[in-house]
Amino acid sequence: MAIDVTGQDLDALAARVRAWLEDNLPPHWRRAALDGDRHALARIARDETTVRAWHAELGRSGLATPTWPAEHGGLGLAADAAAVVGDELARLSAGRPESDFVGVALAGPTIIEWGTAEQRDRFLRPLALGEHRWCQLFSEPGAGSDLASLATRAERVVPGGVGGRPLTGRPTGDGNWVVDGQKVWSSFSDSADFGLLMARTDPSLPKRRGITYFLLDMRSPGVEVRPLRQLNGHAEFGEVFLDGVVVPDSDRLGPEGSGWAVALTTLMQERSGLSGRPGVGPGRADRIAKRARRTGAWEDPVLRDEVMRAFVAERALQMATVRAFAALGRGEPGAEGSIRKLAYAQLDTSLGLLETKAEPGGAIAWGAIAGDGAASENAEPDAAAASEAFLSSKIYSIAGGTSEIQRNIIGERVLGLPRDKDPYADLPFSERPRG
Repeated sequence: MAIDVTGQDLDALAARVRAWLEDNLPPHWRRAALDGDRHALARIARDETTVRAWHAELGRSGLATPTWPAEHGGLGLAADAAAVVGDELARLSAGRPESDFVGVALAGPTIIEWGTAEQRDRFLRPLALGEHRWCQLFSEPGAGSDLASLATRAERVVPGGVGGRPLTGRPTGDGNWVVDGQKVWSSFSDSADFGLLMARTDPSLPKRRGITYFLLDMRSPGVEVRPLRQLNGHAEFGEVFLDGVVVPDSDRLGPEGSGWAVALTTLMQERSGLSGRPGVGPGRADRIAKRARRTGAWEDPVLRDEVMRAFVAERALQMATVRAFAALGRGEPGAEGSIRKLAYAQLDTSLGLLETKAEPGGAIAWGAIAGDGAASENAEPDAAAASEAFLSSKIYSIAGGTSEIQRNIIGERVLGLPRDKDPYADLPFSERPRG
């Protein structure tokens, strides 16, 4: 049953959510979070039964998706109120995990904005309850920063096959689609149930006008996922190969050929979501300062200065994020989200380095990270976390659009500077020079 938050101001809302968590979060989970016991929290995260039950409870309450309409499993809250909910969940490590970011933060809002009634009924409730995981199938080997240059092709099924090629052994239907191509840097694609897929459906049009957006069942025949191992030991990224994958037209999101407009909804949500928490309070700089005092690194005046600079930058970003969410209300994120995303990427890089400087062994502590990217049971948790933070510190300068792309967006759409001229902007995609 959804939690009742009707007519509450932000302080009352925070108190209501806090009380609900005290009544519903498993006691051992709550104790581990309040004690900052990283080992205990890691054990809880590996307990699939407990986690699955909690995510279902969180989904039924509406707190997992607070901005969604009530009829789709949300609470209908404005962005600033939803930020309060997120802050309370983060305080107890009780929110949805990073692996659910694409589904909750990107797929849900995009389906709400563009989906049919049938698509909303089919996808949103299971997503809110934690029953489905999603991935994002946008980037390609030849279309990363220039996403609109994607070459993955979707063709209509016609009587006898598609494009002169007969299809056998797979369920097809006239008017459905067959997809061929390759995607890359798709987080959690190896465990995803569904994917947000952009594919080119009309190469005779300029690159942004011939794209269509699909909701892909990742269990479809012809989908192959190959995990990519990262520097930090994890392999949440994958490259996805699509070989004659049949997609029902009922899984097309938005009008045919309007995929770029649909994708902008997803991308705006992504940039806003990758800009730090919308709450003001103790953050990573505070934890680094405490750790440095325990290890003795705090005696270094240069380190103290670096930590204080990071502290100021983190608080400034937190306040900017709160202000942005308050101004946003119930509207959609805009280009200004690129400012916060850029600042967060720069801050994350600095904090990753500072975490190692607070450790007696510095960056050589990375031996505490096991081969699968997780800290071993015998590893010192703070040293292991510092190592992983350092090895992961470049992620946000790339994910969700590189920092260079964010600077272009800020210059063009926020500052009003002239955009670079694309000499092929109006040329059919099929006639654009390659390479």
